[in-house]
Amino acid sequence: MRLALFALGGAIAVGLLTGGRPTRVAEVRFRWPIAGIGGVVLQLIPATGTLGIALLLSSFVLLGLAAGANVRLPGFPLILAGLALNFLVISVNGGMPVTAHALVASGQQETLTDLVEHGGSKHHLATEADDLVVLADAIPLGAPIRQAVSVGDLLAYSGAAWFLVRGMHRRGGVGSAGDPRIVETSP
Repeated sequence: MRLALFALGGAIAVGLLTGGRPTRVAEVRFRWPIAGIGGVVLQLIPATGTLGIALLLSSFVLLGLAAGANVRLPGFPLILAGLALNFLVISVNGGMPVTAHALVASGQQETLTDLVEHGGSKHHLATEADDLVVLADAIPLGAPIRQAVSVGDLLAYSGAAWFLVRGMHRRGGVGSAGDPRIVETSP
């Protein structure tokens, strides 16, 4: 979550510093917005066990459908690739493995202790039984983010940041009312 706030906040700052306006993002025509919203909502439901994993995988399916429907927009190919990688790791392992090294190196010792003692349906401490751990939450990000992230997370948030910066430079009235293209303004 901290990476999301950092990436999206940074993208908005870059967009503003380069003359963009946040209101221009609202002009973008998204396809399948309900699928995207539904995918986010499913990730927020505090379920455990098999239901928790089913909701998590369902959320990635909905988010993937929304990203795929908008793949022509800037950044969405990266978002789609990131979602696909995370879906793959979660589906193969019954949740997202998190390496102990990434937790300790990112300053999240308390999270390591919690995963060891309680586990979780969405995240679990990586073991030798897990597959594709290189794609799991194995990348430590130190201060100010202090989070263990996956390759998929980095791709998805990079795509979202790219989209925001480009979207803040969108010109009104490009093409027809349904035209999803984003065109940068000239300086």
